Amino acid sequence: MPTAKRYSARLFSLEVLAIVVAIVFLVPFYFVIANSMKTFAELVTNTASLPKSLNFDNYVKVWGIIKFPRVFFNSLIITVVSNIGLVVISSMAAYQILRRPSKFNALVFLAFVAAMVIPFQSIMIPLVRVADIVNIMGTRYGLIFCYFGFGVSLNVFLYHGFLKSIPLEIEESARVDGSSPYGVFWRIVFPLLKPMSITIVILNSLWIWNDYLLPSLILNSPNLRTIPLATYSFFGQYTKQWDLALAALVLSVLPIIIFFLTLQKHIIEGITAGSVKG
Repeated sequence: MPTAKRYSARLFSLEVLAIVVAIVFLVPFYFVIANSMKTFAELVTNTASLPKSLNFDNYVKVWGIIKFPRVFFNSLIITVVSNIGLVVISSMAAYQILRRPSKFNALVFLAFVAAMVIPFQSIMIPLVRVADIVNIMGTRYGLIFCYFGFGVSLNVFLYHGFLKSIPLEIEESARVDGSSPYGVFWRIVFPLLKPMSITIVILNSLWIWNDYLLPSLILNSPNLRTIPLATYSFFGQYTKQWDLALAALVLSVLPIIIFFLTLQKHIIEGITAGSVKG
């Protein structure tokens, strides 16, 4: 009985702490949503108060000013194509590195891991120079190609860990049945990578959808702007349209929040499954 009481008290304390932490993290969402429904005068007068009424005029204005359907389409295309490419490239690379052990493959894997610690700011100027030389500046496929390069390191690392939990006997049985190496991977191995693939898609989507710096360097056409670039247009040198900017911010994060909440359980499942075997 004393043990049960001590456990209950500790559990209650942890629950209270979790609620407090959750409230702290939700406070910024309150400010963004509440102030997005205020006029600019009301916003600067009392930022912390609730809006006097549910006013969606800011959302209507933002929809037309930034041409939201167009920038949403740009962000969607870039995010989806980048994810497809990263999943295909990274899964095949991790499979080759793990199932074909050699000094060269070990060196390649070490290079992937080392690339994860290189800050983007240290290579963004050479990146722009190279992109200009190969004529991919100002194009969606140029930006997608850059995302391939920056995302593949972490993705290979995660796939590599997950592949260790897949028994080699399954692949050997498929080879005995006459399956080709590509058949073994795409028909046997790749479907088993589903938990990690979903995890990688979620992580990549959160990164690519909300990224500002790389699109600002590569995309120089107003017609190719992503949602973060379009949202930044409300911040000028002398004026900051906070009422419209906050409404644009709500519109930009709403799709990715829905996407994340729908698939969030797969993040923990994928990562823990990849750590079952060393």
